[in-house]
Amino acid sequence: MSLPQLSLSAARNLHLTAQGLLKKPRRRAQPADILSTIQRMSLLQIDTINIVARSPYLVLFSRLGEYPQQWLDNALSQGEIMEYWAHEACFLPRDDFALIRHRMLSPEKMGWKYRQEWMQEHAAEIEQLIAHIQDNGPVRSADFEHPQKGTSGWWEWKPHKRHLEGLFTSGQVMVVERRNFQRVYDLTHRVMPHWDDSRDLLTQADAEAIMLEKSARSLGIFRPQWLADYYRLRQPALKPLLVNLQLQQRIIPVEVETLGEMWLHADLLPLLSPAQEGKLTASRSAVLSPFDPVVWDRKRAEQLFNFSYRLECYTPAAKRQYGYFVLPLLHKGQLAGRMDAKMHRKTGILEIIALYLEDGVNVTVSLERGLASAITEFAAWQGARVVTLARLPDGLFTSCRSGWEIGTA
Repeated sequence: MSLPQLSLSAARNLHLTAQGLLKKPRRRAQPADILSTIQRMSLLQIDTINIVARSPYLVLFSRLGEYPQQWLDNALSQGEIMEYWAHEACFLPRDDFALIRHRMLSPEKMGWKYRQEWMQEHAAEIEQLIAHIQDNGPVRSADFEHPQKGTSGWWEWKPHKRHLEGLFTSGQVMVVERRNFQRVYDLTHRVMPHWDDSRDLLTQADAEAIMLEKSARSLGIFRPQWLADYYRLRQPALKPLLVNLQLQQRIIPVEVETLGEMWLHADLLPLLSPAQEGKLTASRSAVLSPFDPVVWDRKRAEQLFNFSYRLECYTPAAKRQYGYFVLPLLHKGQLAGRMDAKMHRKTGILEIIALYLEDGVNVTVSLERGLASAITEFAAWQGARVVTLARLPDGLFTSCRSGWEIGTA
């Protein structure tokens, strides 16, 4: 029996549907959309670079449109979501605590994220810190002074920051809120009073099987090798899992143009026929974060979208190809370009330092309108009043080569 056939663009559109990026939202965002959007993606990666909006806020904006960034902070402080190491540092639904608890209980397996020697060497100080939190409530690392004034850099973190990071990775404390994006920690037994390891703990195998199915659902359509990267799992025995999911009718095999055999999650099965008939169309234009789930697996982005991306903020300026913090540009189902941008908050200017289109992407009225709208909405959400443009492809934004005021694009 032959497999269902899909074009590459149809496969892309199914993936974007799973990610909530196929079309513009039909209504204004509401606070409850923060949790439901994270549930849809499974994970929301955290990054602190704030040359434009910090990544987790931007990933949500790409899907929800204009919303107050405080809503994400509220979802954390109200206990709807939590933080832990998943893809990397991520927000994830608090209900998924069980999925990552086994990682907390084996922190020595977490590589650079946990230094056993440090925790043993400073055990007495760490016990005092735990007692301090128990007696005085949640803390930030900023609440403690550095013993050596004037030091800086991750290699010179003050001891209490290292202590808290170690306690966080080992699951003894959790992040209960962020103040100015700084983590605030409380004891896990206070955050999760009803949790009991002896009763509630999943085995690593059971937890990872659930993670892999969540990855399949959030990807929508996938190659087997894409699954493990989503939660940063070591390559598991995927074949038995795929057989199981197929027997449970949670996934079906499909054949995709140029990519060969792939798997479609059952949640998207109602859209298979429309996708095959070209009726599942993409209309969304959006600015994406470099840490958006659509592009965080660089190999997947290259295979599915023919989009080669490398983060260059840690590359010396003279060696950068595109810029410091380059944002992928989505247009109607295609990663059509990228832009290096900076938000000047004091002056209310979003500076587009450079914008590039991908090879084979031509300037059209649709592309120009889509990108202008996406950039304008992105700028306005951050409080910009003006967009300035510098380096542009030939033929793009010819009527406003230097930029525009918000509301006039």
